[in-house]
Parts: sequence; C-alpha cells; structure tokens
Amino acid sequence: MKNGGSPEETGPDENISRKEFFLQTGRIVTGTIVYFSFLSETSRAEDAQDVQTKLTMTEEERARILASDGYLLVDPKKCQGCMTCMLACSLVHEGEVNLSLSRIQILQNSFSEYPDDLSIEPCRQCISPTCLEACPTGALHIDRKNGNVRRVDEEKCIGCMACVYACAFEPSRAIWNHRKNRSMTCDLCADTPFWEVEGGPGGRQACVSVCPVGAIRFTGDIPVQQGNAGYDVNLRGRGWKKIGYPTD
Repeated sequence: MKNGGSPEETGPDENISRKEFFLQTGRIVTGTIVYFSFLSETSRAEDAQDVQTKLTMTEEERARILASDGYLLVDPKKCQGCMTCMLACSLVHEGEVNLSLSRIQILQNSFSEYPDDLSIEPCRQCISPTCLEACPTGALHIDRKNGNVRRVDEEKCIGCMACVYACAFEPSRAIWNHRKNRSMTCDLCADTPFWEVEGGPGGRQACVSVCPVGAIRFTGDIPVQQGNAGYDVNLRGRGWKKIGYPTD
C-alpha cells in the first residue's frame, strides 16, 4: 500500500501480490533454464558430432589435417651425384652457391658400389615431425599459409639446434645455417628471396627444376612414412636401360 491507502485504493500497476510476484519470477527462471538447457544440449550434440566424425575418419584423413601439401621423391639410382640441386637450393634461398647451406643433401660413399654409393636426402615433411616437437620456441612450425610445409621462423629460432638433434634421420633434415647461426629446413621453395618464381606446394621447387636427369620429383600424395620406400622411388624410364641402368 502507498501512503497508508487501503488495498482497494491501490492500482494494479503500483503493487502486485506476493503470489503474482512468484508466478512472474517463476516464469522468468523457468524460461531461462529452458533456454540455456537448449544451448547446452545443442553444444553437446555438436561436440558429439565432432567426436563421431573424428572416430569415423581413416588414419590417412586424420593425417591430412596437418599434413604437408607437398613432398619430394627421389631416385638415387638415377642420380649422377652432380650436386646441381644442392647448389641451386643454396642459391635461391641464401643468395650464394654453398653446399653447406643446401637444404637437400647428396651423400656419396666412395667405398661402396652402385647403387649404394650414393643417396639423396631431402626433408621428408614428416606427418609427425620430431624436429617440430623438440623446438622450444615454436620457431619450427607448420606454415598453414604455404601448404602446411614444415619450416623455421628465423626470428623465433634461438640457435639451440634441438631440431637438428631430434630429427630421426641421418643426416638430419634440419640443417644448421652457419652464416646465421639458425636452423633451416626445406620449405619446398615457399620462401626464396633470390628466385623470382612462385614456390611452395603450389609452385616450383628449385631442385626439381634444375636436376639434369630428373632424379627428383614433387608429389602432393603422402608417401609411406616407414623406412625409405615411400620417398626413394623409381623415376627411370625404359630409355635408361639402353645405357646400362636398371629400370626396376
């Protein structure tokens, strides 16, 4: 009641009964609970759908979520050991011809016989890269803007060489740049300051372009990750048999 007036003198907008108050409050609370319950159920349904989608994905589909869009395949039996690929790699990336600054390595063993006397060792763009896991600063990262290639951000690299030691292969596919005291990896020529062409998975790679015998090839398909079988492949045509090279 207002100013001591009786209930009959008080208008409906100036006062409500306790019963009406609780009824109105109950409606508001109930509506709020129903609304947020709906949102919660929707969120759970979406989460369940995401989980179900992941469960029904194949191993290859899961791998492709962060897999590189490109890989280098090589044929060591076709390679002549000229190291043209190494020279081109250092030139387009570092602006100088220097075998030590190449991101692809040609290994030669004078004490072995063909075909074990030579091997080509490019970065594998591994599905589960141990070098990336070992990097303490995130300098070695997956470059989503350039086809998910595994590459080093020089500004974040602290020169600890953790990636070099963590690589599961010999020689390490993470290369030490002695000029900059930083690590570097093959970026499939996504960043080539001294080569004015489009690189990366969607462009050209210097090593593939300059190899005089075609012993290096780019592919967008994920190679077998166990051993060398997925990366060391036969790139020889029938003509190679005429000059004494096996074609199988």
